[in-house]
Amino acid sequence: DVQLVESGGGAVQVGKSLRLSCAASGFSIDDGAIGWFRQAPGKEREFVGAISGTNGNTYYTYSVKGGFSISRDNRVNTLYLQMDSLKPEDTGHYFCAATRVVVRQLAHQENYLYWGEGPQVPESS
Repeated sequence: DVQLVESGGGAVQVGKSLRLSCAASGFSIDDGAIGWFRQAPGKEREFVGAISGTNGNTYYTYSVKGGFSISRDNRVNTLYLQMDSLKPEDTGHYFCAATRVVVRQLAHQENYLYWGEGPQVPESS
């Protein structure tokens, strides 16, 4: 029974920080890859970043480099997305996604079999 349970969503405040968590169960996150996608209103879902389960290498889309950081805690089978220096365009629905097989293109959403529900990160009022 594979599950990805996301938590930590909240209101975006420009220049501030948020952290999202993705707790995986039913499989180990140290195989394949696990990462984050997001979808803003009216926009296509896009790749944010991912970490390789086999070697620990991280990959990010250009727009979040320097502000977002992906990490994992294998002891509790959990993935994290630390979002610093938030911008209005960082609002949207964030999805945790995972694959248990090695893939060459981690940014392609079709390569991910398991998906979380996508917590919303709204802009602050």
